[in-house]
Amino acid sequence: MASEEASLRALESLMTEFFHDCTTNERKREIEELLNNFAQQIGAWRFCLYFLSSTRNDYVMMYSLTVFENLINKMWLGVPSQDKMEIRSCLPKLLLAHHKTLPYFIRNKLCKVIVDIGRQDWPMFYHDFFTNILQLIQSPVTTPLGLIMLKTTSEELACPREDLSVARKEELRKLLLDQVQTVLGLLTGILETVWDKHSVTAATPPPSPTSGESGDLLSNLLQSPSSAKLLNQPIPILDVESEYICSLALECLAHLFSWIPLSASITPSLLTTIFHFARFGCDIRARKMASVNGSSQNCVSGQERGRLGVLAMSCINELMSKNCVPMEFEEYLLRMFQQTFYLLQKITKDNNAHTVKSRLEELDESYIEKFTDFLRLFVSVHLRRIESYSQFPVVEFLTLLFKYTFHQPTHEGYFSCLDIWTLFLDYLTSKIKSRLGDKEAVLNRYEDALVLLLTEVLNRIQFRYNQAQLEELDDETLDDDFPVLQDNLEVYLGLQQFIVTSGSGHRLNITAENDCRRLHCSLRDLSSLLQAVGRLAEYFIGDVFAARFNDALTVVERLVKVTLYGSQIKLYNIETAVPSVLKPDLIDVHAQSLAALQAYSHWLAQYCSEVHRQNTQQFVTLISTTMDAITPLISTKVQDKLLLSACHLLVSLATTVRPVFLISIPAVQKVFNRITDASALRLVDKAQVLVCRALSNILLLPWPNLPENEQQWPVRSINHASLISALSRDYRNLKPSAVAPQRKMPLDDTKLIIHQTLSVLEDIVENISGESTKSRQICYQSLQESVQVSLALFPAFIHQSDVTDEMLSFFLTLFRGLRVQMGVPFTEQIIQTFLNMFTREQLAESILHEGSTGCRVVEKFLKILQVVVQEPGQVFKPFLPSIIALCMEQVYPIIAERPSPDVKAELFELLFRTLHHNWRYFFKSTVLASVQRGIAEEQMENEPQFSAIMQAFGQSFLQPDIHLFKQNLFYLETLNTKQKLYHKKIFRTAMLFQFVNVLLQVLVHKSHDLLQEEIGIAIYNMASVDFDGFFAAFLPEFLTSCDGVDANQKSVLGRNFKMDRDLPSFTQNVHRLVNDLRYYRLCNDSLPPGTVKL
Repeated sequence: MASEEASLRALESLMTEFFHDCTTNERKREIEELLNNFAQQIGAWRFCLYFLSSTRNDYVMMYSLTVFENLINKMWLGVPSQDKMEIRSCLPKLLLAHHKTLPYFIRNKLCKVIVDIGRQDWPMFYHDFFTNILQLIQSPVTTPLGLIMLKTTSEELACPREDLSVARKEELRKLLLDQVQTVLGLLTGILETVWDKHSVTAATPPPSPTSGESGDLLSNLLQSPSSAKLLNQPIPILDVESEYICSLALECLAHLFSWIPLSASITPSLLTTIFHFARFGCDIRARKMASVNGSSQNCVSGQERGRLGVLAMSCINELMSKNCVPMEFEEYLLRMFQQTFYLLQKITKDNNAHTVKSRLEELDESYIEKFTDFLRLFVSVHLRRIESYSQFPVVEFLTLLFKYTFHQPTHEGYFSCLDIWTLFLDYLTSKIKSRLGDKEAVLNRYEDALVLLLTEVLNRIQFRYNQAQLEELDDETLDDDFPVLQDNLEVYLGLQQFIVTSGSGHRLNITAENDCRRLHCSLRDLSSLLQAVGRLAEYFIGDVFAARFNDALTVVERLVKVTLYGSQIKLYNIETAVPSVLKPDLIDVHAQSLAALQAYSHWLAQYCSEVHRQNTQQFVTLISTTMDAITPLISTKVQDKLLLSACHLLVSLATTVRPVFLISIPAVQKVFNRITDASALRLVDKAQVLVCRALSNILLLPWPNLPENEQQWPVRSINHASLISALSRDYRNLKPSAVAPQRKMPLDDTKLIIHQTLSVLEDIVENISGESTKSRQICYQSLQESVQVSLALFPAFIHQSDVTDEMLSFFLTLFRGLRVQMGVPFTEQIIQTFLNMFTREQLAESILHEGSTGCRVVEKFLKILQVVVQEPGQVFKPFLPSIIALCMEQVYPIIAERPSPDVKAELFELLFRTLHHNWRYFFKSTVLASVQRGIAEEQMENEPQFSAIMQAFGQSFLQPDIHLFKQNLFYLETLNTKQKLYHKKIFRTAMLFQFVNVLLQVLVHKSHDLLQEEIGIAIYNMASVDFDGFFAAFLPEFLTSCDGVDANQKSVLGRNFKMDRDLPSFTQNVHRLVNDLRYYRLCNDSLPPGTVKL
């Protein structure tokens, strides 16, 4: 090697060249290779030590430290002990000599490199590693450096990466835990010393009107007056150095708290000290003092002080997030809550000088975030624990939370606080459910708070109270709660008097800008409140139906009136002075009123069943008036938003409410005529499907509370047949030749007819699939001709994947919903047609050449076969051989090697269903055999097919797709749970340990790390079939076959795998084996060539 000085100059010029703007990528790669080669040389570290002490070039220092890092983490095992001693002695000296002049990122990197040595060598070879850190912290000159070292140690040693053996990880954690008490004592001392030192010298400001107030609430929250007094002390003003030390100490604490258990080491004095610093975030007066004194260069700015508050809250939240609280720590927790609520009161205290909101606006945003996190953790994790303390005033806490919530300066802050209230309401609900006897007492305790919350949330969603904020939001966000409707409704219902007739139609005669703005706000509020009224619907049904009947009836009658009014005076078509604003508002109100009424469909259904015998006029009027409101909207001239709201309401009336008289209402007959009229314009696809669903359901669904003989099935059946006939008129006229070159109609028109008809028919079948047999029978009778036409057309369109996709969707829905009604012969004909059409060539064309649509076609075909193989009984069993052959010989070879996940998930689900529902196709087990032989060793049939399926599952575990891996692992585990797959002789003798081997290799390669737990459990379930074989034969064989580890390491791995047979210990041993195997390989890869291993 060249001389050190020359090497340093060369390295500096290389580094400068590498980072220069003009250097090409090609040249950068050359330099990179040169540097990597240099780093790999034995003894390169000596040069790096010289570089570090002799250069001021940041790039060179960073490179030198990276060489050390690589040496320590990857090659340390092969470094001679004399060199290790030298490195352990030189690097800390270098740090001590230069830590004040080094750039912070170099200093931090150097600290990490020294900690990395400790991670490998402490305490055996580097016994004074931790003692040195403690000494640095205790010496005032090096306190900051010591704290950085301590934090780095906590980060790198408490939760080390996997480049250590499990035994070493456990040893490090134990060593660190032994030091926790000392470390926490030191950190407490540092923070207390800084606080006390500056408290003495802090100029006490004159008492302000707020400083002496501790209020009733405080004396409640803080029993000991002394702690309230302590927290009321003025906050000291720190110099820059002290602020820096305190922030480092708080960062250390936050990281320590993330992994140390809650215990007596966390003393009351430490907690009190942390709370003192939390006050830095919320004390505006102190921040202002700081900014006044900030002219003297030694003082800390308000922003820096705020950061101390944020760091202190991070410490508190780390403690708060621990759910497992030892008994002896509960009192500390209570004290923490009391002190935090003192801060909360301080933040939300209202006085003339400051409204709460402007105070919150002045605080650091991160501090508010941390505080909200604290409140969320308190409510979600600890409220149930603390509420039982008599001295903890929950209602007063809610008062503070209320103030805090509704004075948040940002939307995000407000939404985060609403999440906390949701958690509280969930807690309250579950508490009431578990203590029904105390329900009234619980509700009485919280009633005032909840009513207040409700009122305020309502005000927040109304423009009248909150226009500025609501204008900033988009419509999607206006999604909150409950109603105060009257005023806005009166405005809306009064619009009629302002409608005048103009040349082109009707116009709203409100033009003044201020009036338009007020109308806009009123309409937006009405929309929000209508939405809220809809949300209330569930509270009027079930057990409380009778008790709340009159309230609900009033609401529903009002909603019906509003919807009819909108439809009659056609507000959606009216010209307005500000069409871009008012027209969408009017449409939205109308749509929301329909949606709100739809929300009450379950209430209407309950009303219908209560009055079904007498069909009271009141109920009939409600339904027919609703239909009068819906019918005018089912038109191509109405905006989609409104049209779809009307369609959804119609579907709910037909499906949920199902009044007997619905079919005889003139408005409903009008809709029937419109839909079946060939000359009428077709609605947009989605609306057409919904209306057809509603009409079909009116005829098909059984009427509630009526016996079978009063259902009028014959008449309804004839009507349904004519409805379907009208809907499929053009479709049934298509001929297989429609796709041929000499066709009469353009292909696109044919495709449109197929799309429009099948989307409607498929939806009708899907919605009837869970209904009574009679409904399904009538449905199939009406559809029969269309189904036969579809089957005849299918072969003609096999090369048009978009059409095939829609046809297979239709057939899939038929198989799921109406296969019994279709009958066996026709079903067999359909399956056979599909099996004939999907040849290997056709499958390859679909999967490989037609992109996603082609793959979708094959996936739907496989889904149909999934339905077939699940069918109980013997009917479809003859198809099993050809279905398995199709999967294994035709589909699987095409997709096996493709990286794309397309089709794979469906294929493996089909294979799983085939095995799961047809187990006896492979394993014939007779009762007699099991009686004679105790545990029957079943007779195996179709063994080659079973083995091929299992091999396909095994192959899938070698592929990168994690979703497929998870699905297939679940399938194997299910087959084992239900059918004892792993216990079967063929699996046990020929496959078991192959699967275990593959799963272990997957863990070692970390390719599917998210599934570690599931893989560990599967390995256990497989091994537990034959533990003796696993420990005696498989494990030694597995270790023998492992490359990258020597014989001694293999025997250590084998010895460390204890022969535990319970699930937790076994999976722990598996993960230990995997970790240590990876660690040994890492060590061995890092040894210099020719190293002799003893």
